[in-house]
Amino acid sequence: MAFTALHPEAGRLDVSQPDLGGGLAWSDVYRVRPRPGLTCPECGWGVHAKHTPRPRRLRMFAHDAGRPPECTMAEESWEHHMLKLEMASAIRAAGWHADLEVSAQDGTWRADVMATSPDGVRRMAWEAQLSPITVEDIHARTARYRACGIDVCWVSPHPRPPMWMGEVPSIRVRPPLDDHPGCWSVEDGLAGFNPVAGQWEFQVAPLPRFVAWVLRGAVITDRVLPGYRRVSRIVEGEYESCVRDMWWTSRRSARAQVEYERLRPQREAAAQAREAERQRRAAEAARRREERAAANRRLRAEAAARGRRTREAQAERERATRRAAAEQRRAVEEQRRIRDEAELARRAVLEQKAVGIAAAWWARLSPGQVEELFAAVREEAEEDGVVLSNPNARAGVPAFAYGVPVHGGGLYGVVRPCPDLAVLSPQLVFQRIFVRNLDEAQELVNAGIPPWRIRDLGFPEHQ
Repeated sequence: MAFTALHPEAGRLDVSQPDLGGGLAWSDVYRVRPRPGLTCPECGWGVHAKHTPRPRRLRMFAHDAGRPPECTMAEESWEHHMLKLEMASAIRAAGWHADLEVSAQDGTWRADVMATSPDGVRRMAWEAQLSPITVEDIHARTARYRACGIDVCWVSPHPRPPMWMGEVPSIRVRPPLDDHPGCWSVEDGLAGFNPVAGQWEFQVAPLPRFVAWVLRGAVITDRVLPGYRRVSRIVEGEYESCVRDMWWTSRRSARAQVEYERLRPQREAAAQAREAERQRRAAEAARRREERAAANRRLRAEAAARGRRTREAQAERERATRRAAAEQRRAVEEQRRIRDEAELARRAVLEQKAVGIAAAWWARLSPGQVEELFAAVREEAEEDGVVLSNPNARAGVPAFAYGVPVHGGGLYGVVRPCPDLAVLSPQLVFQRIFVRNLDEAQELVNAGIPPWRIRDLGFPEHQ
């Protein structure tokens, strides 16, 4: 899928803009007959306007069936597309113009998002880099942008820093958590120099704020001097250490690093003086310790006898503790065995009643509602460019919790599996599942099916 398309009359369309960037409404291209002749800017193949599944319902352009396999825009992931939208939104919020999926006239580069200053003088590419790339390749791509007078910032959404982090102007971002909605945040690539500790320190900022800082020049890229490249921090209770050759930072921090390095000889001289004083005091302390040692030897001999008695008593207590721990482990293992047997018994009863449970589940729909459901599934498949090989299938399959599998060049999805029998069909968590409405979707989520596997077709409640 992509966010841009070429219209035969309006030119280049961009779904992230209110008028699609061409003075058109979404209704002018979405599900209209006859279809407008939209094409992909990358491969020239036909595309059509489409919405992503609920609940997001984002606008996009999907390739028609039979697209060329080498089209890179069609292969971009959902996370890649969402990150591009976030960056475009942040650029526009900063007062700059943002265009998605902009290519050079000679084809030497294609920017995920191109930011242009209000006066049109400055341009900056924002690249969402999810796929692996070597350090040499990313340097070469950065050089191609700079040869055209374009600044660039590489953006990674991965949990771990890629190998090119800090080699070129780059940041690592994190999407908002599902249970804490908000904006994306910059987790890596932004830092400040601490002149007291003499080291760089990670800084975290919302992505829109960071983008605004960069575009107005409040933060710049600065090379790290030798001796200051290693940086560490605690992330979710774990120690993290990395090496960075470049940071996005303020001019004040850039100057602070240079000043700290300038004063390094004075600091080293002071450290040597402190070390000499420490050694003198250590020698004096060693002499006093030797004097005390002779007096302490006698006391240690007496204490040794008492210590043996204490150790023997402690050993007996430890043996008693180990015996008690062994008894406790046996009790825990017995409880676990009882629970496992009860679970096996529960599943056996569920398997015996599976046919009746499945029949009751499908009986909640009238014949008309069943046909309505399968008609919606066929329409969904057609939008995806899939022709179902068994469109008239209505029989539930035990392996899919008595849901109906539909095929089209392979298993396309499972229609309405029974939530009460999902525990007997662990393979459901890997399939696309179609349900009538949010209530059915919630029942399957409660049964352990991941919500992103479920396609709610938006029908009303059962009647």
